[in-house]
Amino acid sequence: MPVASISLARPLEEISDELGRSFGEYGFAVVRDHGIPQDLIDQAEDMAKAFFALPEEVKRGYHIPGGGGARGYTAFGTEIAKDAKVHDLKEFWHVGRTLPAGHRLAAFMAPNVWPAELPGFRETFEQLYLEFEKAGGRILTAIAMHLGLAPDYFVDTVKDGNSVMRLLHYPPLPADAPEGAIRAAAHGDINTITLLLGAEEAGLQLLNKQGEWLNVSPPKGALAVNIGDMLDRLTNSRLRSTTHRVVNPSSERARHSRYSMPFFLHFRPDFLIEALPQCVAPGEVPQPPITAHEFLQKRLREIGLACVALIGPNRFADSVPRGPANRNERGVTPLYVLQRSNGCGGNQLTRLLVFFL
Repeated sequence: MPVASISLARPLEEISDELGRSFGEYGFAVVRDHGIPQDLIDQAEDMAKAFFALPEEVKRGYHIPGGGGARGYTAFGTEIAKDAKVHDLKEFWHVGRTLPAGHRLAAFMAPNVWPAELPGFRETFEQLYLEFEKAGGRILTAIAMHLGLAPDYFVDTVKDGNSVMRLLHYPPLPADAPEGAIRAAAHGDINTITLLLGAEEAGLQLLNKQGEWLNVSPPKGALAVNIGDMLDRLTNSRLRSTTHRVVNPSSERARHSRYSMPFFLHFRPDFLIEALPQCVAPGEVPQPPITAHEFLQKRLREIGLACVALIGPNRFADSVPRGPANRNERGVTPLYVLQRSNGCGGNQLTRLLVFFL
């Protein structure tokens, strides 16, 4: 495996350039000794398997209509990669950041939902979310060192960021799978960096600069870490967001499930992504500045997932709900953020914002 494999237990100044070179060439690195407790990883894996083993009607009860999969459950055969012709062969559950009521960024992040059938599910994944953040922060510190930035440069950029943890289940390959369907079609990640647990199961591949697919196979318990589009843009592609995929297993492994847990670490929504001066060579014209939220919405519109409706006072769109959204039988509310005008009556809708991750 050509990508760097580093221990995060080493001093960061010793590993930062090795890590940075791997991200610059391949967009990927393997990170060992990342500090996420193995017993927590094992517990989370058991919890994820228990959830995906629930009856289909129970799992679908945690799907949020109109939510774009931002929180809760997304069923098998729903997600499709940009430019792909068939859907991916997977199902997943999303956990996002929990913000206190009244937080200035609360409008950008939906509340989490939790399966009542599995005691301890919430506590397990809230703790794993925090551990992913810690490991991701340390990796970003090493990246900052490699780029010649202050070691703490990224701390504020990701504080209260729109990060999402995904629990993934790739079921055994069905006999009636559409021609050309694979577990995850070729795609790039939109976010800042992605930390992936569970990639030791064969299937993850990256596309190198020569157009060749290379296997990424970390040892058990290690992280596969890759650069997302946001960090690619910030560094003017000095660190590469690389196309990757998860291919179908062959022979006997096709009859077995594959589980993994990626953590999509995001900048905070109002962070301005502007190419770093040290990453722009004379004569180069980088992409214009854009906030992380605007970038996210732009990219999601490209793949047909995002919808933002701005509605002025006394004007309504026929295609959107008016008033509080209906809850489903489990009390889950669709991700509609209603902002009402001050002094104009409690029922007057000023803006309806629909946010997808």
